[in-house]
Amino acid sequence: MRSASQPLVSVVTPVYNCAEYLPECIASVLSQTYQNWEYTIVDNLSTDASFQIAQRYAARDSRIRVVQNRQFVPALRNHNLALRQISRTSKYCKVVFADDWIFPECLEKMVGLAEKHPSVGIVSAFGLLGRQIMCAGLPYCRTVVAGREICRQHLVENLHLFGSATTLLYRADLVRSHEPFFNETNIHADTEACFALLRTCDFGFVHQVLTFTRLRPGSLNTVSDSLQTNLAGNLLILRTYGPYYLTEKELDERTAKCLCDYYRFLGRSVFLGRDRKFWNYHKEMLVESGIGMNKARLAWAALGCLFSAAWRFQDTIEKLRKAWIKKDPAKHDLN
Repeated sequence: MRSASQPLVSVVTPVYNCAEYLPECIASVLSQTYQNWEYTIVDNLSTDASFQIAQRYAARDSRIRVVQNRQFVPALRNHNLALRQISRTSKYCKVVFADDWIFPECLEKMVGLAEKHPSVGIVSAFGLLGRQIMCAGLPYCRTVVAGREICRQHLVENLHLFGSATTLLYRADLVRSHEPFFNETNIHADTEACFALLRTCDFGFVHQVLTFTRLRPGSLNTVSDSLQTNLAGNLLILRTYGPYYLTEKELDERTAKCLCDYYRFLGRSVFLGRDRKFWNYHKEMLVESGIGMNKARLAWAALGCLFSAAWRFQDTIEKLRKAWIKKDPAKHDLN
């Protein structure tokens, strides 16, 4: 398919202090087999050479445009600012984070699937997260799934196929119709956005590794790991979108299980010396989920962890005692 007949894809990269990885990111866009794209890099007042690197690439290729924020903003707001830059004439939108990159066939394969199935609003694919494969679980014979079905499977069966924003291609009219696109209070806003969009469209999946997501200090992935945000993000999504995708009984059961797992985790955290940032984050997320922090339940969860630890300790001592007796029973024969 010739470039002139290909629908326009708006590619965006929000960047802050990624000079080490940005050239690889930009080069991966330039290497695409699909050619009808525009590329906007939005710099969040980087203090390293990120802005200058982006400008050098823009000087060589007219399809690349560089925008610099007037003031520093939080990461998710910068993501939203980048998405506001997409062309009014683009049919599709692709986010590529500055420390990530995409394989040469990424746009071609994703756009090809979306063009073949007009009901599809989001396209995903296998991706690398460091050395691990993301988004496994969909049968190979299935490339298009109803939005309601895939979201229900995510909530009930823990089938995670959305990955990160770098893993996805969006239909541009869906991006333009949601303002802001990402919920700036949820570190898992990329997953939440999928639940919002898939109420009105289908989900497409390419069974090929097409993206790479880097694990590095300071990235949202590592911040998520340090704060253990998955349970909070899952609860927020469940409370917000569960009524659209689950039966009332399923929603009640999933909410109860999610809260049980959440408080078990928080109960253990009481004894792990977590800092104020950790506790403030989880208090705020529980409030945003419409539940709030239940201090009595937290206390019971912490006590439960103590009893469980004491039981495991006693059980371990007993097993060691039996093993010692078994090793040399003559020394322990009271008869």
